[in-house]
Amino acid sequence: MFRLTRRMALLGGVCSLSGCSAISSLNAATEPLDTYDLRPVSGSRAGGRKTRTLLVAKPQAPAALASDRILIKPDPASITYLPDARWSDELPAVVQSLLIRSISQTGRIAYVGRSDAGPIPDKALLVRIDAFEVNILEDGSFDAQVGLDLTIINDRDQRVVATRRFSQSSAVADDNPKTIVAVFQTLLNNLLPDMSNWAIRQV
Repeated sequence: MFRLTRRMALLGGVCSLSGCSAISSLNAATEPLDTYDLRPVSGSRAGGRKTRTLLVAKPQAPAALASDRILIKPDPASITYLPDARWSDELPAVVQSLLIRSISQTGRIAYVGRSDAGPIPDKALLVRIDAFEVNILEDGSFDAQVGLDLTIINDRDQRVVATRRFSQSSAVADDNPKTIVAVFQTLLNNLLPDMSNWAIRQV
């Protein structure tokens, strides 16, 4: 198995922010990549059902994260991508779908959907992805990190109702894509119920 340092060499070395999109697109077009999906995790089903509607906006993300590639950070100033794996969709769309399904599965809100479809909402959920990456630490070990900022607004007057940051990290045993994806899923198993419950309380 190649270590991530050799994976980055295969990818043409560590890329700068300005060049990553082009390199990512080139590799996506020329290499058959294994595709990975993430599963929703329901928040609490306890509590009364609300008649409110909630629409989830497509998350904002830095250019390096707004792709279907799995982001690797060899150091704080450099980025590359896992060369033989990708998400099932661009990461913002994946996160949007996870939040919608996790909130909907509670059965506690009348309607949850995307902001570009559905009824006029009572509330809207805005999401910013600050981290969704694997970091290579100084000792050569790996660490996966997820960080999301959630904001609930009133649709009628665009007033901010509440904002909260959700983040978690975990060690990654090796650079196998299946191992990396499994760690991301474990982090989301903890974060998605908390995010769902928080959002429902604000609606």
